[in-house]
Amino acid sequence: MRKELIMSSEKPNLMKCREIEGLIAVPLIRGFMEECGGQKAMDRAGRVIQDLAREAGRKASETSGSNSLKDLASLMEFWSEGGLLVEEILEKTDRTYFFNVTRCRYAELYEDLGIREFGYTLSCCRDEPFIKGFNPLIKFERTQTIMEGAPICDFRMSLA
Repeated sequence: MRKELIMSSEKPNLMKCREIEGLIAVPLIRGFMEECGGQKAMDRAGRVIQDLAREAGRKASETSGSNSLKDLASLMEFWSEGGLLVEEILEKTDRTYFFNVTRCRYAELYEDLGIREFGYTLSCCRDEPFIKGFNPLIKFERTQTIMEGAPICDFRMSLA
């Protein structure tokens, strides 16, 4: 059965993946927080997750055969599939992709699980490294996230 799951060509349910990751990662992070100190453990977990995201971005670029901003925008639609994110597109060209997230079901999931304080580390911190792994020439800016209590997430990506 495990081989069937690994070899499946079906797209994974990203919300379910984040739920499972959170239910496994948070007890581990909490255990390390007790041993090593809170911020040190959280910072290390964030760096590991960012490294994984950077590698995922690199692989996504290789798989798609292109690392254009247009291809990245298409890939990012997966993050929103099924209403996981509600977005307001502000500008989308070959050189820019600006949008605001006005609803984040990832933040809602972590809230429901009682682990919202881990949400940024588990999810949001992946965004920039994934994008840089996909194409290091894409400039990424975000000044606020719903996960951290802001009313929107402001994504701004552009090619230098």
